[in-house]
Amino acid sequence: MRWFQTALATAFFGLLFMGVVSDAGSADYRRSSCRSGDRFVIQDLDATPDPLIEGQRIRNWRVKIRSDANRECETEIEIREGNDVVVGPRRYTLRPGINEVEMPATETYRFHRGEHCFTVVVDLEGTRRPVDTDRRFCARQRAAWSLREWGDRR
Repeated sequence: MRWFQTALATAFFGLLFMGVVSDAGSADYRRSSCRSGDRFVIQDLDATPDPLIEGQRIRNWRVKIRSDANRECETEIEIREGNDVVVGPRRYTLRPGINEVEMPATETYRFHRGEHCFTVVVDLEGTRRPVDTDRRFCARQRAAWSLREWGDRR
């Protein structure tokens, strides 16, 4: 009778342990990838520091992106200037609504000509697509380089 109680207790704790392990492992699967039907819009794109003196290194980029998806999703985000990758793809989780994403700058990228215009690209189901915007995000050189627009929050 003692061996039966021991076997039953072992089976019970084994099932309990398997349930805890499977719940912990499935947490990664609850976050889904962003899908091609999910709509994103870039609200703002900024670089730090701003203004930037020619040849000075950008420390980081801040992207304000609106997600119209009805759930949280993961995607890779990158910043490009034409075909050149300015900030390589990094994985981020986006919530419904406005998301502010801070991205570390590439060590070697510098402003060096009259105008630089940027596109934010996301990965939707394995396909990289530019994100919709209401306007172009361009850095222009005045006394120094700046991405600020008239009435920008800073």
